[in-house]
Amino acid sequence: MTVCVLGAGAGGLAAARHLKAGDIAFEVVERERDVGGLWDASLPHSPVYHSTHFISSKPLTEFPDYPMPKEYPDYPNHAQGLDYLRSYARAYALYDDIRFDRVVERAERVDGGGWRVTFRDGGSTVYSALVVASGIHWVPSTPDIPGTFDGESIHSCEYKAPEVFRNKRVLVVGAGNSGCDIAVEAGQHAERTFLSVRRGYHYIPKYAFGRPIDQVGELSLKLRLPLFIRRPLDELLLKAVVGRPEQFGLPRPDHKLLESHPIVNSQILLALGQGDVLPKPDVVQLEGRQVRFKDGTVEAIDLIVYATGYQVSFPFLDARHLHETNGRPDFYLHVFHPTYDDLFIIGLIMPDSGVWPLMDLQAKAVAHSIRAGRDGAAGMRRLRTLKAGPRPDLSGGITYVMSERHWCEVEHSSYGRRLQRVIRLLGR
Repeated sequence: MTVCVLGAGAGGLAAARHLKAGDIAFEVVERERDVGGLWDASLPHSPVYHSTHFISSKPLTEFPDYPMPKEYPDYPNHAQGLDYLRSYARAYALYDDIRFDRVVERAERVDGGGWRVTFRDGGSTVYSALVVASGIHWVPSTPDIPGTFDGESIHSCEYKAPEVFRNKRVLVVGAGNSGCDIAVEAGQHAERTFLSVRRGYHYIPKYAFGRPIDQVGELSLKLRLPLFIRRPLDELLLKAVVGRPEQFGLPRPDHKLLESHPIVNSQILLALGQGDVLPKPDVVQLEGRQVRFKDGTVEAIDLIVYATGYQVSFPFLDARHLHETNGRPDFYLHVFHPTYDDLFIIGLIMPDSGVWPLMDLQAKAVAHSIRAGRDGAAGMRRLRTLKAGPRPDLSGGITYVMSERHWCEVEHSSYGRRLQRVIRLLGR
């Protein structure tokens, strides 16, 4: 029987590479005509905009066994990321194993194990296992704000280029990484730009001491410095390099450093400091062509950009197969189904670093699990016990802010070690 991998983005390609290395029969089904997933900015539903760059640097973005080209900059852009993924697919001869233009409508579990996948063209195929690598950045999430807005409103996934801002008063709602990027661009092209920030965050520059900031942070992780030492050092560094967010009109962070998903941007504070972007608190009311904010101020707005994240959605799977808790999939290490040995998810994480190296470990662990189940390896019995038991803490000792965006947040270093332990367990 053949394993089905859903999606030929970064996670699906990593799965294909490790399944092939494990001599496991598989095929990848992809709705588009080439690999790359969301990094193909030419796709109308891609959330990538023209100026998108990675916020993790090259060594912490690339797959461990396939380095990015030396000529790539510290922070590659989206086109370089797409070229890299396609080069990866060619290097491991994955194209022949991908079925393009195949849109999945349903995946239903077969009695006795396995999955029947039904496609939009009416055809269906039964597979021995299902690896879901379709991504978590496809279904936009927008806030429910009282009132009506008579101007134009878009989600950040619809934004592509700054021409839409010209001669407009623009409001960007949400100060995550996309929100900050878009606000900076709007500040350079719009008549007036406002950034609505619901809570205070820590803003991290892309460079410190002439090196990418994540590479500087990796030094303390490699030394295994405990959190109570690492955090004060990082806070001291940020105060020296950036200052305090309050100096730029932003709210004071209501949590400690590392307790929220990192906002890595070297330009947003400059844009605020020189008045290109004006900070605003939370939006409380839409009033025709005006927007009322929590502090009572009102601004005339032509365009609202909601940079408010995405909903995790796997519409082709019935909720009963996702072992949901509070409406969200509850898998061991966000990868392994608690009871099924033939259903896996790759990419259901929000790490504080590059996600591709962790996807590679997830894919390797999945391939080991499938092979161990096929061969009756003793380690598979231990994994069944682990994945059916209580969920381990994936925060590395960090207490994350209680919000929707942090439910699948992981501390990348300790999370990677957990995956490596699973791989060693199954390897035995």
